[in-house]
Amino acid sequence: MRPFQFHSPSNAAEALQKHSRDQKTHYLGGGTNLIDLMKEDVERPDHLIEVADLPFKEITQTANGGLMLGATLNNTETANHKLVRKNYPLLTMAMLSAATEQIRNMATNGGNLLQRTRCPYYFETSMPCNKREPGSGCGALNGANSKSALFGWSESCVATHPSDMCVALAALNAKVHVGQADGSSRVIPFTEFHRLPGDQPEKDTNLETGELITGIELPESEFPDHYYYYKVRERSSYAFALVSAAVGLQMQGNTITKAGLALGKVAHKPWKLENVERYLEGKEASLSTFEAAADLAFEDAQPLSKNEYKIELGKKTLVQALVRAAARS
Repeated sequence: MRPFQFHSPSNAAEALQKHSRDQKTHYLGGGTNLIDLMKEDVERPDHLIEVADLPFKEITQTANGGLMLGATLNNTETANHKLVRKNYPLLTMAMLSAATEQIRNMATNGGNLLQRTRCPYYFETSMPCNKREPGSGCGALNGANSKSALFGWSESCVATHPSDMCVALAALNAKVHVGQADGSSRVIPFTEFHRLPGDQPEKDTNLETGELITGIELPESEFPDHYYYYKVRERSSYAFALVSAAVGLQMQGNTITKAGLALGKVAHKPWKLENVERYLEGKEASLSTFEAAADLAFEDAQPLSKNEYKIELGKKTLVQALVRAAARS
């Protein structure tokens, strides 16, 4: 690990001001991802600004009937909060499928959004990776890409986003609140928070330099009854997904009146399925409907040399999530 300067600001304004002075600066929450990357010499910050103790640890109700999740609250407390469990059980289910309890006890909500890819070329500093070293090439493009993206990839990067929490947040139509150095703030729809790689894969999000995540806003609860997060992985615990699906449904009898859907580990960002959501509205909940929805979800998939299997796997994952969501009562 390389030398760095450590800062422990007393408030958010101080943290924002410290970050704005130097672009080789990272905010440090739980450190469950960043510290590992520093140990592997993948991330080389000159400055770390500790934000874990900043006062964004509450879950509060919003004026529109939703919830605001504090950015520095840890994943365990968030997933098990009574209002999250009651009104957003899809989020609880997704969060509790991630990592281990010890990691969830440390990982913050804001930090979860900022996870870096687990692509092996990104972690191995002797290999080419445009995300780690822009201009060096994408080793996975024609290499070991069995776990790489099906959607939205570019010649510069075929990596996927690793988060489980973020897949559920995409399905739930969340928003991200961020603070800026001048004291202002802005709100980013979740589908616009992460970005596709294009020719700048080193940029995972649309955050501006120095911006600090302060909260995650959930809209009024829409899917408290019919929901499921289905995660397919190589072992039953402590493993990242090969493919995952977050499903929320509103139903009248056996008819779907509204849907919130997203896929995980198929793109550089959580993959929101807006076209499939529209397709399902007004349809009867049946296996044939769900199989047609899965075909629609993957009709634009662009497999690489070694990950074509993820298309069929992804379809079956989405179908299972839809079946299980519809069956809940």
